[in-house]
Amino acid sequence: MSYPAVVTFWYVGTANPAAVLEAEPKADRGFGRKLLSQLNPRWPITPIGQFPLNRSTKPSKAEFYIAGYPGVAVLQTFVEDCGKLSDISPDLLAAVPADDVFVFAEGTGEGAGFGGFAHFHGEEVSRSLCATRTALMEDLGLPEPFEAPYWAGERAEQIGGISLPFEPVDLMHAAETAWLGVDVSPDGPDINVVGYAVDGRPEPKVEPRKPETKNVAEVAAKFSSPSADYDDYEETADDEQGGEFAQFADASAAAARRIGRGMKRRWRDFKDAVVERIRHSDR
Repeated sequence: MSYPAVVTFWYVGTANPAAVLEAEPKADRGFGRKLLSQLNPRWPITPIGQFPLNRSTKPSKAEFYIAGYPGVAVLQTFVEDCGKLSDISPDLLAAVPADDVFVFAEGTGEGAGFGGFAHFHGEEVSRSLCATRTALMEDLGLPEPFEAPYWAGERAEQIGGISLPFEPVDLMHAAETAWLGVDVSPDGPDINVVGYAVDGRPEPKVEPRKPETKNVAEVAAKFSSPSADYDDYEETADDEQGGEFAQFADASAAAARRIGRGMKRRWRDFKDAVVERIRHSDR
């Protein structure tokens, strides 16, 4: 039994991955490109964006979200038929050398409700659980302390019958937090990654937004207007206030350039007139 799922691999080679992730390190495009080329040299690799893993939509087919940090790396992708995590792709498990690999799966679409988590130490599976609420596909190793309230039925409404006393996806998220030491939900620190596609699509082009240019009078009017309710003790957003002064500076610079061009033209006209008068006086 298997389900379509988003599967996340965490490759950990440090005793304190939480300290690394809490610093919100940036992702390097080159790291992911090199990793994917090693997985399959024939893949056409296209970067599709940089964003926080825990605040983005999930990857689709042929997409990978990847990042490498000091002592920690992460790879997230879509798997069409995810079942027992102990049978997950060996190539993905060994994609990054690490002492410990933590794998988390969450069903999507028809697989909604499926959840799984596994801890690999070297090549050995120390713990793996994969299930839906009504079907247990894998339960290897001893339950960890964070699992206790879930097995006790304290984290979900009981539905009776032959069913687990918890939602597998909820336990999967609890395992992720316990093993990594940080909250990987949108409430946690940014997990900065680079997205890649390997289906040959072109790289998306983003047109830079051109800033709106205002003249000096328009910007200065905002500061000098008697109707403006300014208060010396009023708190103003730094970026808004900085933006207003930046607009004023830009407009002033533009005005200075216009004045400079006007002066240059007038000087050129004056010089030409003098030369013309001298030329006529020689006749």
